Amino acid sequence: MSTAARAPGRITAGLAGAPQRVDLVVVGLGITGAGAALDAATRGLSVLAVDAHDLAFGTSRWSSKLVHGGLRYLANGQLGVAHESAVERGLLMEVTAPHLTHPMPTLLPLGSSVGHGQAALVHAALRAGDLLRRGAGTRAETLPGPRRLSATEALAMVPALRAEGLRGALLSWDGQLEDDARLVTTVARTAAAHGARVHTRARVLAASGTRVRLRDELSAATYDVEARAVLNATGVWAGDLAGEVRLRPSRGTHLVLRGESLPGLHASVFAPVPGSTSRFVLVLPQPDGTVHVGLTDEPVTGPLPDVPVPSEPEIGFLLDVVSAAFARPLHRTDVVGAYAGLRPLLAGPGPAEGGGSDGGTADLSRRHAVLTGPTGLVTVVGGKLTTYRQMAEDAVDAALDAARAHGPLAAGPCVTRAVPLLGAAPRGELARLEQHPRLVRRFGTEAELVLASARERTGLGEEELLAPVADGIPVTLAELVFAVTHEGAHDVGDLLDRRTRVGLVPADRARAVPAAERALAVAAEYR
Repeated sequence: MSTAARAPGRITAGLAGAPQRVDLVVVGLGITGAGAALDAATRGLSVLAVDAHDLAFGTSRWSSKLVHGGLRYLANGQLGVAHESAVERGLLMEVTAPHLTHPMPTLLPLGSSVGHGQAALVHAALRAGDLLRRGAGTRAETLPGPRRLSATEALAMVPALRAEGLRGALLSWDGQLEDDARLVTTVARTAAAHGARVHTRARVLAASGTRVRLRDELSAATYDVEARAVLNATGVWAGDLAGEVRLRPSRGTHLVLRGESLPGLHASVFAPVPGSTSRFVLVLPQPDGTVHVGLTDEPVTGPLPDVPVPSEPEIGFLLDVVSAAFARPLHRTDVVGAYAGLRPLLAGPGPAEGGGSDGGTADLSRRHAVLTGPTGLVTVVGGKLTTYRQMAEDAVDAALDAARAHGPLAAGPCVTRAVPLLGAAPRGELARLEQHPRLVRRFGTEAELVLASARERTGLGEEELLAPVADGIPVTLAELVFAVTHEGAHDVGDLLDRRTRVGLVPADRARAVPAAERALAVAAEYR
């Protein structure tokens, strides 16, 4: 049997071979839908999970790529959300996805814009956040406690900081993802490895609590699938299937900079927003050498685009705030890419629950909700990436309740707290792996499988498969081929915009297109 044949968790583009009757249909393959497919499959249910586009096509790929412990929610008095975030962060970093996460040191520079009183409040909040970490059971070896740094220590960690007026910094730790879309893909493959049928390019034309009509976006064929329950996990588009759901989407924008714009950045930086005691702009160094700056929180009205576009005022705001914290001012020419995502925030019944009288969304709760409609269609909305596993558990619980209203349905308890994602291993074991470092970061213990599968499929040697696809672009041909053969990638967009994130920098994307086309060609038999 070939290496490729032994590999678990294959994703399918189109509906060829999809079942016509299952226990649960999951609509939407962002992080929540993928998580629900995994949850249901590990309970012993038959699952069909579909998306009209691709894995991580919507909000899930536009995050800050953090798994955070809910410090902001703690500051806003949302204690339940903060605790849930801390618990789920610990599970991701220590149990389910150590290979896709790592500890990220974070500095809050204490410059002239941060008064002594504000610094004391933030320091107290960081200590409270560390109590959350302890209460969640996350080890200090994974996330050390906060402390204060001198100005000299702060500049040693982040040499690009503005030294004038700097009296020190507050150091804390949080979790960072290798990549948010990579997490979605890995969760979806893990669901498939446990028996879920995962299909992209499968659009839902109509849905009720027990039936969906699907259209294969590759062949235009339509299919009716019967189910014991149907789960709507389409995020900001949930209202398209469940008209009773009321959302107030908000747009969060990030900028992408080259690393040389802020040289020597080995920690993330919280740049204070002038006039606010609790808002910051995050400056986040990425594993690929870029720096992401974000994020905004702007209400969105009107029709929702498939791919949101950042506005120039948002870009200018982010540049201005960050420039105040660093020695070198940033300019529009430093921005080599920008992206925006839409948050599926629940609408409250009035101004008190809707973010204040100004109609803003910054203070809307990030708590998730699971709603059951008149036909029994279950919808999950709200929440955030870090807490996807808990959201999925609650959603599948509700789907089971809806199904059992019409008769018994056998299912085991939720076990996803203890189910490692494909490639997961303790950090010490990952550190001892001898495979290509990028593949280990992105695939963990499956790094050798990725390389072996690509070598078998192409007949190429390791040197060619592991070389960067273009100068300054660390993506390898091996991972592109694996994305086609095992991760359901169907076209160049899947490869460059979601399985890898080259597309975040349009100039780099253009240079990587030939490699993506080559991967699609050599792996064509698997599509």
